[in-house]
Amino acid sequence: MQIIKLNNGVEMPQLGFGVYQIPLEKTAEAVYQAIKAGYRLIDTASVYGNEKETGEGIRRAIHEGLVTREDLFVTSKLFILQAPEVKAAKTIENSLRIMGLDYLDLYLIHQPYGDIYGAWRAMVAAQKSKSLRAIGISNFKAPKMIEFVGLNDVKPQINQIEVNPWNQRSEDQKWHEKYGVQVEAWAPFAEGRHDLFTNSVLTKIGKQYGKTVGQVVLRWLMQRGIVALAKSVHPERMAENIDIFDFELSKEDIEKIAALDMKESAFFDHDAPQQVEWFMNRMLDTEK
Repeated sequence: MQIIKLNNGVEMPQLGFGVYQIPLEKTAEAVYQAIKAGYRLIDTASVYGNEKETGEGIRRAIHEGLVTREDLFVTSKLFILQAPEVKAAKTIENSLRIMGLDYLDLYLIHQPYGDIYGAWRAMVAAQKSKSLRAIGISNFKAPKMIEFVGLNDVKPQINQIEVNPWNQRSEDQKWHEKYGVQVEAWAPFAEGRHDLFTNSVLTKIGKQYGKTVGQVVLRWLMQRGIVALAKSVHPERMAENIDIFDFELSKEDIEKIAALDMKESAFFDHDAPQQVEWFMNRMLDTEK
């Protein structure tokens, strides 16, 4: 497994396993199987509602001697309503309690809305107390990331954003590199949108190496220096996704993939009025 060093010196695996949208009853087993397959980075969030099950899968793997806690890099995230400073501090403590862990390796502000500065103060304090090893943000576009870095004494170690062949974020990555903030990709497969898994360019590249489209996409992200999260409930697919360190894409392959960039989200724009309205309405519904 390739390792990335963050701006505070903490090291993390470059390829990880995400649990977003995994059915609750399958989460613990999926996490356990992912660790068994070789994943050491596990990513969840409070809003996913499966921190408890994620923790169960982790503890099972540790109990059976597959790994030690120190072998793993566990991530969770803070949602919008949890952002005020006092509430954020309690949410961090609650995540640790629910997951049955003494510390988290990475904790992120999940969305660029609400009292993100109050949340950051709580996260910095938790990092100083060793409850969190690394802290960061998620879904912040480059301008917002730059503003956030400029207005805080402690800069984020990570920004987890959508990156996939349809939305490659090359310019965003350059700005993150300038400010020393590591890019982490969610939805590297774009959930299969625009027929990603049957795309002729990606399929042809994969055939050269005896690899699948999914493996080509993950390898492409590895060579760009981006941390990536893959997801599956099937052990054979988990093993396939992690089997990407025995080949290297050529410059020509990279150029062909670059030509696929649509430069727009495969899902939604976080700055679009309709999307911000959706998040605010969801926040108010949750508050009731």
